[in-house]
Amino acid sequence: MKGSLAMTIIGMLHHRLDPTTVLKSYAYAAVAKAEGAQFFYFTPKSVDFEKRTIRAKVYENGQWQEKTMPFPDVIYNAGSPEKLSVSKEIIERLKEEIPFTTYSIGNKWNVMKRLKEAKEFEQYLIPSEIVKNADVFHNFIHYYKRVVFKPIDGRKGKGIYFITKAGPKNFEVRKDSTNTIYSKPQLDALLKEQLASGTFIMQPYIQSITKAGQVYDFRLHVQKNGEGKWVVTTVYPRIAPNGSIIPNINNGGFTNYLDPFLEQEFKEEAYNIRRMLEHFSLALAHHLDDIQMEKFGEVIDEIGIDVGLDQQQKIWMYEVNWRPGCPPAFYLELDVVINSIRYAMYLAKNHKPVKKKMVQQKKQSNGRQKRYCSTKKQSSGG
Repeated sequence: MKGSLAMTIIGMLHHRLDPTTVLKSYAYAAVAKAEGAQFFYFTPKSVDFEKRTIRAKVYENGQWQEKTMPFPDVIYNAGSPEKLSVSKEIIERLKEEIPFTTYSIGNKWNVMKRLKEAKEFEQYLIPSEIVKNADVFHNFIHYYKRVVFKPIDGRKGKGIYFITKAGPKNFEVRKDSTNTIYSKPQLDALLKEQLASGTFIMQPYIQSITKAGQVYDFRLHVQKNGEGKWVVTTVYPRIAPNGSIIPNINNGGFTNYLDPFLEQEFKEEAYNIRRMLEHFSLALAHHLDDIQMEKFGEVIDEIGIDVGLDQQQKIWMYEVNWRPGCPPAFYLELDVVINSIRYAMYLAKNHKPVKKKMVQQKKQSNGRQKRYCSTKKQSSGG
């Protein structure tokens, strides 16, 4: 009985009531058990702060069973931040009492903005602008000639347009695998229609192309492990099907093991490129973690970074994803889950020093900001 009291209790927080609709919940329950932790699934509305209990779902004897559980030692927050926002007060209260494994890094635009402000990784960012109106778009495409136009919060390669200046008054617009020639008024109407549905960004189109002429990119998946250290879970290429320019797996793209792909495409440079991609992914993860601590006093535990290589083998960053998916073909789900559970157990035992570090980073950041502001005042006053 004593042994079970010492077990780490992990609570998986999600917006969905039924854990059977959350594919990864079973994997997390199974790995937690194998790692010697107690695991349950819950939603914000099942929390009772007075009794400090949670009406949770526990996986036992091949099924999820409802049980009243004590507050966990650590919370693995897995639900959609947007859908969980309706329970903001409950979640904020939980955060005050229990360490969370991770926090949302915000939408892709905000992440890129933070990286630009911090300067260190600015050279890897593709120039991006929010499309306020058609005039702003036309100035941009006049300069870059080939442009990607996509939703600011786009996921899985959806809603992306590739637009090329095809002549003084014509534009080639590619969506999915269809090419259409638009006049300027037609393009303006398309832009107006899309901008009415949400916020869009535009970027110059930077392509990585295989020797066989297929578009590809790399997904770099990094996580914190059971020692609280960043590790590379996997790096893999995503290759667009013939005729497509979106290498996303959800759009019919396919993947491959990294080493044979690099050897085929880069020959004797393969080893160096692998090392470069791995080094880049770890360096960026550390950097984003530091920014999250400085700006919000929070930590992150997992990111997916999508990058391309140009003809000079320079890395260009397409986007950074919080809670990235994993390619089913590689049976890597288990590696991802093992890292997540072990990190949750690490955080449960070490959350005080981790919190202390977060507070220090935020104080240092605030101190730097105050000094910067007072220097600006003096220089403008002088």
